Amino acid sequence: MAPTMKYWDDWADAKDMEAMWNDTDVCAEWVAAGEKQGVKVHMSRNSSGKPYVTLTEMMAMSNIIIKRHFGNKLDPLMICAIAEVESNRQPLAYRFEPKLGEASTGLMQTLQSTAEWLARDMGYTYYTNELSPSMLYRPFVSVYFGGSFLKWLSTYKKKIQNEEFMVRAYNGGPNNVTSQSTLVYWNKYLKAKQSLLDQSKGLLNCFRKVEEPNLDSNSPPTTQQASNSLTSSGMKWVYWDEKTSPEDMATLWRHEGVKREWLKSGEQIGKVRFARDSELRPHLTRTELKAIAEAVLSQHFQGGILNEEMLCAVAEICSRRLLYNVESTNGLLNLSLSTALWLHNSLGYKAYSIHVVEDLYRPFVSMYFAASYMSWLSTYEGRQRDDRFIVKAYLVGPQNVHAQIAGPYWLRYIEALAQYQQDKRSNHRLCSVQ
Repeated sequence: MAPTMKYWDDWADAKDMEAMWNDTDVCAEWVAAGEKQGVKVHMSRNSSGKPYVTLTEMMAMSNIIIKRHFGNKLDPLMICAIAEVESNRQPLAYRFEPKLGEASTGLMQTLQSTAEWLARDMGYTYYTNELSPSMLYRPFVSVYFGGSFLKWLSTYKKKIQNEEFMVRAYNGGPNNVTSQSTLVYWNKYLKAKQSLLDQSKGLLNCFRKVEEPNLDSNSPPTTQQASNSLTSSGMKWVYWDEKTSPEDMATLWRHEGVKREWLKSGEQIGKVRFARDSELRPHLTRTELKAIAEAVLSQHFQGGILNEEMLCAVAEICSRRLLYNVESTNGLLNLSLSTALWLHNSLGYKAYSIHVVEDLYRPFVSMYFAASYMSWLSTYEGRQRDDRFIVKAYLVGPQNVHAQIAGPYWLRYIEALAQYQQDKRSNHRLCSVQ
């Protein structure tokens, strides 16, 4: 059973309290609430009467811990966003983990066994003189061990890991960073991080905002200019160059529409950022998606029944062009790894290598194997098949093309297809005018 928590001073040592009072924002917040230095500071309470840490307090603690113990090599906003997702900033949060047989507790929902391992084997011993289950309810202790685990993850297997790996591994462990559950967690984290940025006047907004992908706009999503470098918030971008071969990047740079979009948003060769929607999820613009479809078809599937509008419309249904989508657990075209491996190993579609699910989050790879599967479906059971069969079979399986479930998918496809066909007509009109 969780203990009661009334005063900060009962749950933080004198050095930590001094550091909090020395923080300008915390001091101003506490004084405004009627607190006085030298007198115990009350914990804030939510509408349910439970103690919680204010955003100002959370940011101050994160900065203090990171500066003191981690040499400013962790992002304080990452810690704050994880605390938001894990505990809603409630230091007495408690969640029993049946599979592990123990509970995660505190702001960062740390397991007792994890804290003991970090102290015993990793050398994080600052708060271990009296490490007990109740210690992890102490805000500074929880942030310290949460940060310690993130610091360990940041160089997992002696490799510099990115923000997504660290966050998903924090939730599910390093071996589950590509699982659907950690993908859901990653999306929650991104939402929490943006919410914190919106509330934090002292943080620079470093995000390249892009409108939510939709099927109603004739123009590509609008962007706001932003520096390619990291700002003080430490948010890392997802880069095209990390998920695309140099040859395919060169193909995209040669595409006039893509090049125009990228130059307009300030992208540079070797460092091109994925656009983000209003929830900070990386996604492809329609121009980028069409360029990839064009390249894949022209290089590998000339003369077949497939066309770029078909591939793009299916991608809209599968993922809404989101690089990571909770509804699409296997990349842009939501093709299973087993199907991609079968196409590669048994049918000879070897233009791109495929080994793990993460490979399907590479846009060109996802598009190539989706086109490969559609090409195979076009002569399913030795018969020439039309678009209707191919699309339905791709989305629900060839055995279900006549089932009731296939109908709504076909209608969504027609709607998406119409938009891409409209885009193509508009582009042709522009070319003829010029």
